Amino acid sequence: MDDDLGAVGVIERLWRYPIKSTGGERLCGAEVDERGLVGDRLYAVRDAEGRFGSGKNTRRLRRMDGLLHLSSRYPRHTPGPGLPELLDPHGNVVADPTAYLRAFLGRDDVELAREGEVSHFDQLPLSILTTATLDWMRHEVPGVPVDERRFRPNLLVRTPPGTPPFVEDRWIGREARLGDTLRIEFLRASERCVMTNQAQQDLPHSPLILRAIAAGHDNRLDMLARIVTPGTTRVGDVLELARGSDRPRGGTPDGSIAS
Repeated sequence: MDDDLGAVGVIERLWRYPIKSTGGERLCGAEVDERGLVGDRLYAVRDAEGRFGSGKNTRRLRRMDGLLHLSSRYPRHTPGPGLPELLDPHGNVVADPTAYLRAFLGRDDVELAREGEVSHFDQLPLSILTTATLDWMRHEVPGVPVDERRFRPNLLVRTPPGTPPFVEDRWIGREARLGDTLRIEFLRASERCVMTNQAQQDLPHSPLILRAIAAGHDNRLDMLARIVTPGTTRVGDVLELARGSDRPRGGTPDGSIAS
């Protein structure tokens, strides 16, 4: 594949979310294995029924308002993901995550739980968003603060000037390289939900976000990928796409990004 690659952008920001449905941590680089970024969504807030805290209700998820005002990270200078730190809305590390979550959420049946037999991912392990698509989103909702945190990607890719929004659709079914060894395959886009509207930290609640995505792009935004060959990715890495005929707009819109 090395002789048949084309550069489509550069990684501008890299995000990992140690605790599902909380704010994430920006990284300079990360190891990526078959599961995704090492440590990504490895923990979740779980209730007594085994459902995971989220901004919506499904068979697997329980709506727990306020989680997006919290954030999580792994302790600095540790060899690998251990127990993540939970940060309160002011950015302070809490001493006992489970006790804090019970008080914060007003529920005595929740706990901070490591992933077991049931995956914390809703669908695929890696989410990629381009600046071209993000710029379109900002244009559609003038006056509403928008950045990639609303869409919770792992990779924000800076695309060249003039790149059309939703260029990610053209990548469906194709492989790409990041760094020296990491290979991924793009499979489908995320179907978005009310979590994009919700307030988090300095981003206010706005129903205009989801309305714009629904009207402008069939309720889909980003691109989801599987890991073909594990490796390392870093801010500044070039995303090199395997050359081939572009797929038609739309692809397979049945994905949903993990929160």
